[in-house]
Amino acid sequence: MSKLLRSISITTSLSAEDAVGVLLELEQGQTPSSYADALTRLSTVSVYGEIETRDVAGIKRRLREGLQALAADGIDIAPARIQVKKVPARDWSESWKRHFKPLDLGPRLLVKPTWSRRVPKKTQALMVLDPGLSFGTGQHATTRFCLEQLVALRDPQSVQSMLDVGTGSGILAIAAVKLGYQPVNAFDFDADCVRVANENTELNGVAAVLIVTHDDITQVPKKPKQRYSVVCANLIYDLLIAERDRLLARVTPGGSLVLAGILETQFGMVRKAFEEAGWKLVAATTDKEWRSGTFMEVSTIQKAR
Repeated sequence: MSKLLRSISITTSLSAEDAVGVLLELEQGQTPSSYADALTRLSTVSVYGEIETRDVAGIKRRLREGLQALAADGIDIAPARIQVKKVPARDWSESWKRHFKPLDLGPRLLVKPTWSRRVPKKTQALMVLDPGLSFGTGQHATTRFCLEQLVALRDPQSVQSMLDVGTGSGILAIAAVKLGYQPVNAFDFDADCVRVANENTELNGVAAVLIVTHDDITQVPKKPKQRYSVVCANLIYDLLIAERDRLLARVTPGGSLVLAGILETQFGMVRKAFEEAGWKLVAATTDKEWRSGTFMEVSTIQKAR
């Protein structure tokens, strides 16, 4: 049976837009686009792919289950309307690109897709990254927070290292290299992510200093050989809590731990777990239903006073 190009869309509340986008990305392995209607206050989140007719029912069932899980976490998903439509190939080839805009991170960094003609400012490092099979283009609130923190924490007068745990597309690790962090290391448990991330290091000319490896945070040594000035972990909340000690062991004394991928309803549990280990929340932001934060060791904060 031949595959047909189809759009998979979920109409939901504006507050649930990002969570529904992650659900679609996990289902199809593609970064979603979204359209918000100012009158209805609803958002339609969509992905595109070649899908056989016989697979449509299973996709809808998995999406319904995912939506139910989001609702159980307290997210307002209404009306949660799922639609799968055939799409003429000629409409797909260019129209989806308009949803992916350059991400300007102040005077230090510009992230843009390959088709954008945007020119970086003289002071900006440039990173080129297209939507693809791995999570992370900078469009999502959690990834954007991590990028902003990498910029904010970088001291050009100091030597700083960085570790990206669960690197996805490699966006945070590549950004760190562009910002002057060295050494930079990154890993992911998903072999496809590792492959895509290493392709992205080639695309951005940093493959000589950054090789993304295949590792699992639940399996790496509890006592690492190397520690880092900044550790970023954009992971699900229960994994962050379960592997707290492994993450903290990788932060050098005086360093920072940037945590993201956390729903606002779950953030309190994450914060409590890390505060119990002697770390304090020093920066945080909430974007729709997502909350992200940066932690530092309490003893480090006290010494700085």
